[in-house]
Amino acid sequence: MTSCISLSGSAAHESSAWFDAETYPGVRFRVARISVARRIELARKIREIGRKVEFLEAGKDPREKLEAAVLTAEIDRVYLEWGLEEIQALTIDGDAATPAALIEKGPLDLAKEMLGRIKRECGLSEEQRKN
Repeated sequence: MTSCISLSGSAAHESSAWFDAETYPGVRFRVARISVARRIELARKIREIGRKVEFLEAGKDPREKLEAAVLTAEIDRVYLEWGLEEIQALTIDGDAATPAALIEKGPLDLAKEMLGRIKRECGLSEEQRKN
């Protein structure tokens, strides 16, 4: 966790951070940083879905594997909804992009980039980010 020293000499912390998109030059997005309360909130949102994914991935039926893949995508959506706060310099269908619009109809490669950044801000390892 990064903090900075303010002019008054006391530590300061920003609850979110801005990033420049690599896949769409000129686009910026703001991601929530992890905190105790936000970690609990996120864990609650993905806990049950994660359990179902583990169960289905252990099965041998191709339909179970497919369902596990769908649920894994749902977890990614939860991360995006939880961590993506704002987008600048991007329009989708002529309107300024919002996190909800990006999730529903935005470019997949940009959404994947943002998802990766959110997971890194949560402190997930490379292997955990892949799942």
